[in-house]
Amino acid sequence: MTLARKVLLLNASYEPLSLVSAAKALTLVFRQVAEVLEKDKGFVLRSPRFVFDVPSVIRLTQYIDVRSRRNKVTNRHRILARDHYRCQYCGKRGTAFDLTLDHIMPRSRGGRTVAENLVAACQTCNNRKGDRTPEEARMPLLTNPAALFYGLERAELRQAAQTRQEWKKYLFLEHADETQVAKVA
Repeated sequence: MTLARKVLLLNASYEPLSLVSAAKALTLVFRQVAEVLEKDKGFVLRSPRFVFDVPSVIRLTQYIDVRSRRNKVTNRHRILARDHYRCQYCGKRGTAFDLTLDHIMPRSRGGRTVAENLVAACQTCNNRKGDRTPEEARMPLLTNPAALFYGLERAELRQAAQTRQEWKKYLFLEHADETQVAKVA
């Protein structure tokens, strides 16, 4: 499954952006949107005419301002992941198809569509709550939605870097291992 291998995508400023598939990474490199910084040793992709080294780390050639985009866009899957794919009213687990996003303060009352005002909810609870606040509906939230993705992507990248040593210097984790060993000793 060489095409499914993950590749670390960096902004032009070397800021970690996300993980992409090897197929997506090769497409970005081929279109000259990104350049290869590290190769995934031992992994190649073969076509009838060519052999491509699979990248492990790529960097965009043009800087993308992701901070302004992050604040404007509320990603449904990020909120579901934050809430562990669990209804925040009854605790029922579900998939992305089973769960909806519920506005804690209803939009009709001025509630905004921002991460701090959205929670995962099953269809039953979302309908039961309706156009009321959780207090009015007597449906307390199981968790506090205020701490959304602060560090969610970073935690995902840190977890993935456990098996990919070449990523650690781009995620500023190469010295983290040494400090943990020093604390134990």
